[in-house]
Amino acid sequence: MSLPPMVSMLAAALYNVVESIFVAKISEDALTALTLVFPVQMFMIAINGGIGVGLASLISRRLGQKRQSEANAAATHGFVFAGAMWVLYTLFAIFFAEPFLRFFTGTGGSETIFNMALVYCRFVMIGSLFINTSIVIERILQSTGNTFHPMLFNIIGVGMNTILAPILIMGYFGIPSLGVAGAGLTAIIGQCTACMVAIYLLFSRKHAVHVSFRGFRFNFEIARDILAVGAPSMVMQAVMPILVSSLNKMLFNYESAVFVLGVYFRISTFVILPVIGLNQGALPVMGYSFGAKNRLRLLATYKTGFVVAAIIMAIGAVIFFIIPDRIMMLFSASGDTLDIGTHALRAIAISWIPASFSIMTIAMFQALAHAVFALIISIVRQIGFILPLAYLLLVNFGVDYTWYAFPLAEIVALLMTSLYLVHIYRKEIKPLPDGAPVLGKLPEPV
Repeated sequence: MSLPPMVSMLAAALYNVVESIFVAKISEDALTALTLVFPVQMFMIAINGGIGVGLASLISRRLGQKRQSEANAAATHGFVFAGAMWVLYTLFAIFFAEPFLRFFTGTGGSETIFNMALVYCRFVMIGSLFINTSIVIERILQSTGNTFHPMLFNIIGVGMNTILAPILIMGYFGIPSLGVAGAGLTAIIGQCTACMVAIYLLFSRKHAVHVSFRGFRFNFEIARDILAVGAPSMVMQAVMPILVSSLNKMLFNYESAVFVLGVYFRISTFVILPVIGLNQGALPVMGYSFGAKNRLRLLATYKTGFVVAAIIMAIGAVIFFIIPDRIMMLFSASGDTLDIGTHALRAIAISWIPASFSIMTIAMFQALAHAVFALIISIVRQIGFILPLAYLLLVNFGVDYTWYAFPLAEIVALLMTSLYLVHIYRKEIKPLPDGAPVLGKLPEPV
């Protein structure tokens, strides 16, 4: 179940890097502009991802409990959330994007960076209906054990993005160079393509849940159940854009530091996104096993997921240690920018080793409807530790030492996660019947 979403996440990571490479060829300011918008995109991912986690957790638990009609109703409600989020994002793009970006550049800052960031921000937010809908369909299918179709429509969308990115950004085949606007337009076209394929796959085939709007009535209890797990996950994921925004503000006056931060977040997706894909496959299995009161299957899924996550992140850390300079040169970095980036990639990569444990354990917390534990860990790690440590290191030792705030905070998160895991294991997992360690067939399509 995890391999297809991992493949689709790798494809998404490839597009992020391809887009950034061509944007960096325009100018360093262009990639800096995209980095300023990155927290907005992460905030959208936080909301969509939180709803997706709550939706997948509820559907998988209801299927495990043999409550088919409630699983069907939950899936239908996901589309209502997708539309509501699009309205929210569009309003932000129209009324709040400009003051948000001014906060970083200042009234006396670079107008070139500000203008490019504003254009890109409005493109991705106003065109977000497609990705909102795709994520809902992805989580509905994943919650039933179908991870192949989400991989299929994600790869199709990413493939469209990857093909169009150099054409629209740089201007090939007689098409004028659109620069940052081309990056935004490419994103919308790719997301629209993926959404159309996803809708077709959902409604043209039988699945373990059935989505129908005939006689639909909004059920506040279902919405509450989705948000009970999803809201803490939203806040947990929203901590990251708050962190990135704060770091952007902190580092904006240090030459090339924001550029380096943008490169890191984009290139790190090759490591982070496959692990997130791993979680997407593991979460419904753990939720289903917990609902079916099967302790051995739940623990076997968690342990296997952790081992795979640790291997992926360890390989990524080694690569970042060996060739950080070559990675930076992919984005046309040179001089001081290359020196700062090389040091930054090596320092931050240390954090991936302890992070593998925290990431998989947080997924189990979410599967068991204990996302509040994940929320507490994320807030303490990123707001309570990374930001203060980054500021102290920056002021006292300089920009090269700022990056060590990441591994220090991950060590603290590992200790906190371990304590919460022991608590939940003793209270809820250990009392479960053993069950069978191998997953049986999921419910037949209804």
